[in-house]
Amino acid sequence: MNYQVRQPFEGAGAAKARGKAVPNAAGCNAGEAPAEPDGRRLRFSIVIANYNYAKFIRSAIESALALDWPHVDVVVVDDGSTDGSVDIIRSFEGRVVASFQANAGQRVANNVGFALAQGDVIVFLDADDVLEPGFAREVAAVWNRRISKVQVQMIRVDAQDRSLGSLLPQIDRVPDPAEIRAWASATTEYPTPPGSGNAYARDFLAKVFPIGPDHDSSTDSTCLALAPLLGDVVTVLKPLARYRQHGANDSNLFAEPGRFGREVGRAMARQRSVEATLLRLALPLPSSAALRRNRHLLQLRVASLRLQPERHPLPDDGRIAALWDAVRCLFGPGIDPLRKRLIVAAWSALTLAAPRPLAKRLISLRFTKGGQNPVA
Repeated sequence: MNYQVRQPFEGAGAAKARGKAVPNAAGCNAGEAPAEPDGRRLRFSIVIANYNYAKFIRSAIESALALDWPHVDVVVVDDGSTDGSVDIIRSFEGRVVASFQANAGQRVANNVGFALAQGDVIVFLDADDVLEPGFAREVAAVWNRRISKVQVQMIRVDAQDRSLGSLLPQIDRVPDPAEIRAWASATTEYPTPPGSGNAYARDFLAKVFPIGPDHDSSTDSTCLALAPLLGDVVTVLKPLARYRQHGANDSNLFAEPGRFGREVGRAMARQRSVEATLLRLALPLPSSAALRRNRHLLQLRVASLRLQPERHPLPDDGRIAALWDAVRCLFGPGIDPLRKRLIVAAWSALTLAAPRPLAKRLISLRFTKGGQNPVA
């Protein structure tokens, strides 16, 4: 895919990329260690890929610049916006590293952002989300060299930044990295926030980037799926970011019935790319039955089978197979308590068996009333 990138102004990250010595936030040139203890040496890069989010991009950039941490660079990649976003980004001249390109999609934009980022820890902040000031400090407090990512909880908010009263992920204990690895291998699923709630180790991302067209178009899903298989996932059980839910963003599944089948297809493609990456690195593959053990994916399969069965992408899948998987999900691995497993199994069974009008209503209630649960 051809795209154009130009950098109309230069921040510290751009100068470093050209080999120019630039003082960091601790007053040292690149390659020199700051005077703080080891935990204070971490540099964070906040990468924001933006496309036509003029309504939100200023808040996202300001939240990244307001992090309570001395070593932060902010990289903003605009993916061909036509709504005034470019002028807003230019208003931060001298404070961020900016790149502008013809529209090429999130994957390409984040590849560019990763190439410009200078940090040891990298966060892909969605242009409509916001980080809390203590995000970097809390991540740094638990950081170690085995980590592939640190994940935090996110508060759901609406377009006006009003709380919707729930957190992502909705868990009441901190899972151990070994548990998360086992769950991801067995089911492709583990409790995780959406993309903006994750801080990745550069060393981990270097094994994945640049992300090619054979991977999912969403950078988040590829990184989330691989993180527990290539390192430790450490959880901070504090709300340190805001996940904005609004009609224009891609998480609004019920806005278009065909999206359920698309999400199932994306899960299949993601699993293929995960397996290809693990094979390339000579690492063990996850269970071949992992996708069918995924409780969140089960619900997407059920919705796809009931709304557009003729376009359902999973081979050899059907209402009977999904019903059997609904029963099995009661006993599979994962953090979900028995009550939640019973709810998922009951909803799946009822939606599979119900007349189509009732099934459609059940799907609407599940996916438009704050019930969405983004997972890897």
